[in-house]
Parts: sequence; structure tokens; C-alpha cells
Amino acid sequence: MKGSWKESIYLQREELARKLHEPLAQLAEQCSPAWGDRAQLNAILVQDYASIPYCTFLYCVNTDGLQICDNVGEAGVVPDHFGRDRSQRPYMKEAVPAWGFLLSDAYISQMGSRPSLTALQIVRADGQTLGYLGADFDLRNLPVTSELYEEPGAWRQVKGDPAIRGVVFQQSRVESPMDRHMQQAFSILEELLTQRGVFQCQIHFSSSQATIWTMADPFRYRILDNEALSDPDICLVFPSRPYPVDATIPQDDIQRIMNTLQSLRLTDQTFYLRMASINIFNGMISLTFSCDGSHYMPYDEFLLKDTSFWF
Repeated sequence: MKGSWKESIYLQREELARKLHEPLAQLAEQCSPAWGDRAQLNAILVQDYASIPYCTFLYCVNTDGLQICDNVGEAGVVPDHFGRDRSQRPYMKEAVPAWGFLLSDAYISQMGSRPSLTALQIVRADGQTLGYLGADFDLRNLPVTSELYEEPGAWRQVKGDPAIRGVVFQQSRVESPMDRHMQQAFSILEELLTQRGVFQCQIHFSSSQATIWTMADPFRYRILDNEALSDPDICLVFPSRPYPVDATIPQDDIQRIMNTLQSLRLTDQTFYLRMASINIFNGMISLTFSCDGSHYMPYDEFLLKDTSFWF
């Protein structure tokens, strides 16, 4: 099982720190004798810029966060940054570990408004901290070394708009066109999911439409409006396709899921289903209710809960 997105971030940062620590430490040693000399520091950073992989800019700052040389990039010296106060930037507010190297959390850059991060290496002389060698990185230029994480399969509840929750007892479900022919619409969606290559559908009850994604063309969604969901001929548009063997949701459970969704929409006039989605591969059902609360849960857990649980 692949880890969470936080675990993926940790592994990615660990690999990046491993690649950057040693070359930045060596470059910091070269900067130490030239500390305070803008021209010399520029020359050292230009000469060794290529030794820092994936780097966008190199620079030096004193212990107060003031830049004491220019930025150095792939094209050489970049003027107008000498004397810049970086003390309030996110990476300058993080504590540098005792071993002298910090890989900052990602932040949004000031100039490009792009996700970025910075590595800081302490520059020392005679056991005293002179300042820091800084290296900025654009996240677009960094390699991805960890596997793409998987969504957790546990039930998650997300609270929605407090303004909607505050007036939930003052509202009542208004019958939509889909509500009036729910059984037919759900029979069509069941056919599409089990026999016609649709792997995900998102059902919008109040606006009487469904958004679907097909295995034959997974990068584009299609919208089925109330007219399409009232006409079984729509199934002819989508070629027959065997139900995928690697789907998490068993084929026979699609109808049971549809029946439960129908109950959650129609049983109560105050607390009712506004939107739902089904993905047969990750096996998750999402539900958004009239109180604007959303739930994400595995299909098998969803099928164990009847309407009395929700209402």
C-alpha cells in the first residue's frame, strides 16, 4: 500500500536534502574567507553554481537576513537583490538544525508567485556563524522521486458552509425533475456503470444532471442533463464494455448503491442528499447533504448503513 500525501512529501524532501547537503556545505566553506566582499562572493557563486542541482538562484545573507551579494542564476549575476531584506521570508523564520543545513517548507515565491523552497547552509569561521548560503528552488524544476500517494480508504467527514448549516431547519427539499423519475435515471446510470465503460459518475440531484467519465476517454467528462437521464436511448451512445476485473466495487453492488442513494435523497424533506459520486476503481462513495456536510466512505461501509443511521 502506498503512503499518504504527507509520507510522499517526507520521502521527496529526504531525497532532495540528501542530494543538496554536501554540495552546499562545500560551497559554504568556499564563501567563508570571502564573507563581506560582494564581488568575491558573486564570483564564487558563479563559478560553482552548476554544482548545486536543480537550483534557481544562489545568494548569501548575514545573520540579520540582509543579502550581502547579488543573486546568481543560470545566466550569471542577477543584479538588484544586493541589500535585500529576507528576514521576513518563510525560510528565514525556520530554525536551522544544529548540523547547519535546512531545507525549508514549500512557500509561494514573491517574484513569480510559484511554489518554491529554499535550502540554507550555515557559513562559519572560527566556530562563529557568519550567515547563510541560500539556494532557491522552483518546484517545477525538481524531480519527483516518490510514488504518487493513494487516497485513504477510511470514512472522512468534511464540514461545509456554516451559513448553510445555520439555516438547515428553515429549508425543505424542492422536488427536481430527476426526483420525479429517479428510478429511470438510476437505471440508466447503473447500465452505464456496469455495462458501458463509465467508471465514475457524479450525480447532482437538484440540477437533475450527472457528470460521467468513461474508460475509453478518461481525461474528458460528459454531462448528462435531465433529458438524457430520462431517455434510455442515451445508452446506445456508449459502446458495451465488460465490467473491469480490477474494479474495487463489485458489479452486483452498483444497484444496491443506487437504491441507497435514492433513499437518502427522498426519505427526509429537511436532511437530504444534494450530490453523490461513485468511483468503481477506488471504491469510494461521496455524499453531500442539504446541511452542506460531505462524507467520503468505502462502498462496503456505505452499504452497511441504512437511512436510520443518516437521519
